Amino acid sequence: MASPEPEPTNTDPPSDCIIPAGTRLLTSIPDFLMLPELVFGGLVWILVASIDVFDKLSQGWVIFVALLLFILTLLLLICYFTGWPRNSTAWCSLDACYHGTAALLYFSAAVLQANSTVRLQSLPSGKQYQTDIAATVFAFAATALYIVHAMFSFKRWKTV
Repeated sequence: MASPEPEPTNTDPPSDCIIPAGTRLLTSIPDFLMLPELVFGGLVWILVASIDVFDKLSQGWVIFVALLLFILTLLLLICYFTGWPRNSTAWCSLDACYHGTAALLYFSAAVLQANSTVRLQSLPSGKQYQTDIAATVFAFAATALYIVHAMFSFKRWKTV
C-alpha cells in the first residue's frame, strides 16, 4: 500500500510572488519602476523647494509627500536589492499596500501642486511659473508611475 503524497505547505510562496533581489530586481517590471519613481519624486521635491513658495500649506504638503516617498522608496529599493525580504509573502502585500498608498498620496500632492501653479499664473514671475509647471508635470508623472507599480504589485499579490 503506497503512502499518500504529502500535502504542500504554505511556507514556500509561489515563484511568481517572490520579489527578486540583486541585479534581477532591474529585470522585474514593477520593481524596475522604483528607479524612475525616485528620479521624478526627487525632481518634484527639488523643483518645489527651489522656488519662493506662495501657498505654504499646499506646497508644504507636496514637499512632504515627495520627500517622504523618496526616502521610503529608496529604503525599500535598498531592502529589495540586498535580498532582505527572504522570499516572504508578507513583502508582496507590503509592496502592494505601500505603492497603492503612495499613489494616492502623490495624486493629492499633484493636484495641490497644479492648483498652486494655476493660481501663480497671474503673478509676473515667469521663471517661477515655469518651475511650478515643471514640478506639476513631474508630480503627475510620479503619480502615474506609482499607479502602474501599484497595479503590478496588486497583481503579484493576488497570485499568492
